[in-house]
Amino acid sequence: QVPLLESGGGSVQAGGSMRVSCVASGGTVSTYAMGWFRQAPGKERECVAVISWSGRDVYYSDSVKGRFTVSREFADNTLYLQMNSLKPEDSAVYCGVAVAVSSLTGNLEPLNPAGVDYWSKGTQDTVSS
Repeated sequence: QVPLLESGGGSVQAGGSMRVSCVASGGTVSTYAMGWFRQAPGKERECVAVISWSGRDVYYSDSVKGRFTVSREFADNTLYLQMNSLKPEDSAVYCGVAVAVSSLTGNLEPLNPAGVDYWSKGTQDTVSS
C-alpha cells in the first residue's frame, strides 16, 4: 500500500490560481504513472491530467489544457497540479492517483479509474464567480 496524502487547494475567485499536491507516504512511486481526477456534484468523474513515471510525458483533458500543469518531484515523492485561470466549472473534488506500471509513456490517454491502484482522499476546490 502507498497512501497518497493530498494538500493545498481550497477556495479562490475566478481567474485566480491554486496548487494541489499529493505526497506518497510510506512507499515510493518513482516508477508509477500518476495523475489527477476530479468530480463535481452531478457530473461524471474526469481524468484531467496524467504524467508518466519519468515526468517527460503528460496528458491533459481538453477542459484544462493550457491552464493546468501537472508535475512531479522525485526527491520527495510528490505530485503537483498547478491550476491557473480558474473557472467556476473547475470546482470539484480533486484526487491524486497512482498507477503501478511504468509502461504508460508516450502519447498518454486519460486513466481508466478501474486501473488506478492508489487514490488520495480528495480535497474540495471551489472557484467562485
